[in-house]
Amino acid sequence: MAYSGSWVRYSSRFRIPSLTAAAALLAACLAQPASAGAAPSATAAATDPAPRAAVGVATLSTGWSNPWAIAFLPDGRSALVTENETSRVFRLRDDGSRTLVGKVPHMVLFQPGDSAKGGLLGAALSPTWDGAKDKRVFFMHTTATETRVVRMHYDGKALSGYTVVLGGLRRGSNHHGGKIAFGPDGYLYVTTGEATQAQLAQDKNSINGKILRITKSGAPAPGNPFGNHIYSYGHRNPQGLAWDSKGRLWSVEIGQETTDELNLIEPGRNYGWPSCEGHCTDKGMTNPKVTWDHTTAPAQIAVVGDNLYVSTLRGYQLWRIPADAAAGGTGDAVKTFIFGGHALRALAKVPGRNELWLGTSRSADGDMIIRVSVE
Repeated sequence: MAYSGSWVRYSSRFRIPSLTAAAALLAACLAQPASAGAAPSATAAATDPAPRAAVGVATLSTGWSNPWAIAFLPDGRSALVTENETSRVFRLRDDGSRTLVGKVPHMVLFQPGDSAKGGLLGAALSPTWDGAKDKRVFFMHTTATETRVVRMHYDGKALSGYTVVLGGLRRGSNHHGGKIAFGPDGYLYVTTGEATQAQLAQDKNSINGKILRITKSGAPAPGNPFGNHIYSYGHRNPQGLAWDSKGRLWSVEIGQETTDELNLIEPGRNYGWPSCEGHCTDKGMTNPKVTWDHTTAPAQIAVVGDNLYVSTLRGYQLWRIPADAAAGGTGDAVKTFIFGGHALRALAKVPGRNELWLGTSRSADGDMIIRVSVE
């Protein structure tokens, strides 16, 4: 469905009742054996947390405030985790301990408590980060006037410095995108929302409503399809990026009124917004590979083996989709709900393990990071 001129606010619908309730759901999940079957409705998912595939689930760390991004360090045993509203950055270790390493300055959040109002978003370490010769770590956040990508230094103990790498992104009441990730080519990919100005998604002179590909200094990466920062366009609010074992780039995107999407991203492609939401026949538009009803809100994506894993905010679910099936157009038939009971956002694969770290979002008495082992 095309943009109708009205905008949806997500604040209360992204909340789960409490960490106590979430812990009870987690315990129930651990106690129940794995089973196969069709995915339940989004309504059922909130009350039926039983896994639909073989997984091991355990609480890694509690006491979080809306963790937004998880970025692993090269040791594979610890990660930087951002908190959306506090602007704090922690180093979380695989024994569950954590250390505050600093805050990202100049962050401005509109209406604290409303998950759609910006804040500290994505995080990515330089691919050659070692804490000595290369200390660069990148963040995306909102200010009072814009959304920006910034660079700081992290020496393994504390954050320092602050340099704007890419500014000038319009910020609206919501739709900020926010995911940043280095690709296999060494360039930084950035998802940007259209800041509730739908027409910007189709404007190739605007960096809103796009997936960008930039250098570490913020310049357009060589080989970009339009000779500027833009890699793909026609996006509403993409918040997840990941590459599979064949080097294919995947993104998840929250829709407006009818359809949420998993897209296979290719350079120069137009993904349809605001003319299209979900599948359409408009000339020149690229259709999604997998869709969900707009009660799901896919947030982030990670790859383990040959499978894509997608966290969801309103669906309270972690989904698994075979990458080849998705690429071949049969992903909807084989997508599987494997874990639920929480509003889920932050998601990352643990290097060297068939394991995910997964953050709950906006629990009333605190969030947690969950460890999910997958086959």
